[in-house]
Amino acid sequence: MNTNNYGKDGWTPELMNSQSGKTFVITGTTSGTGFEAARILLSKGAKVVMLNRNVKKSEETIKTLQQQLGNKIDVSYIQMDLAEQASVKNAAEEVLKCITHIDALICNAAIAQVPTQNITRDGWESQIGVNHFGHFTLQALLYPIIEKSKGRIVTVGSMGYNMGIKTIKFDDLNWDKDYTGNNAYSQSKLAQIMSVYELQNRLEKVGKSDVKIYACHPGSSRTSLIDTSGSLMMRLMFGLMKLSPFTQSAEKGAYPQLMCATEEKLDQKGFYGPTGRSYWTGPVGAHHLELHAKDKTVSKRLWDLSEKETGLKWNFN
Repeated sequence: MNTNNYGKDGWTPELMNSQSGKTFVITGTTSGTGFEAARILLSKGAKVVMLNRNVKKSEETIKTLQQQLGNKIDVSYIQMDLAEQASVKNAAEEVLKCITHIDALICNAAIAQVPTQNITRDGWESQIGVNHFGHFTLQALLYPIIEKSKGRIVTVGSMGYNMGIKTIKFDDLNWDKDYTGNNAYSQSKLAQIMSVYELQNRLEKVGKSDVKIYACHPGSSRTSLIDTSGSLMMRLMFGLMKLSPFTQSAEKGAYPQLMCATEEKLDQKGFYGPTGRSYWTGPVGAHHLELHAKDKTVSKRLWDLSEKETGLKWNFN
């Protein structure tokens, strides 16, 4: 059942209070929903630290934001490649050097529909390596400062979690057999969403309630995600979709993550995104999440595997 406490228009940034004095760390802000999230937060007076792979695009993004919002905005970037664990660790170290608190870490960056199997330097299929393991490490390293700040972690998932095999392929995590870009992408987004609710469970068990953890998705938004990493066929298909009423602007695609990063009275157990047909577009609010995304046995196994693979054991003390 869908529930929307924000009226027929759903949640919009007009409902957001001033964010002056608050600090947000966002991955993947040079385009799409990440750029729009950064822009809207800055317009509300927030400090934004962007974590991006491309230095040149990051500098161009800051110039664009300054042109739109004025030179007084508090925005900076740190170079980080989610595909490389060493880069993620270096970036986390830089974050801890330059800011004293984090009100919300927004894990927005992603790659999608990579047409042929690509293995990261750390030995993982690229989509699960970037989307899941990269963010898993970043969250683990920044968790202490987020906890100290009584902040939030917002994971931007995808309705892709409900495609593919709808579980984690533990016996062949890299899809060495039968690789398809769609199946590997679906697994990576499912892993991200599962980790949100597993982290909630682990924090509950140790009596930690200061940190809030949320899962959301942007719906079907007109971004460059598929253009960046998808096959020619996927780019053509999504290019046609962008012309249809089944997609929405990147700005609207940013609303769910902004809501999860700033709204006061949100149920952590919810899954947030557009509530229209197929959850592609429509008013933003909480909506149905399929049961396989909260499978506790699979989620626990995935968490334990993620700690082992990354070599990072979360410290909840």
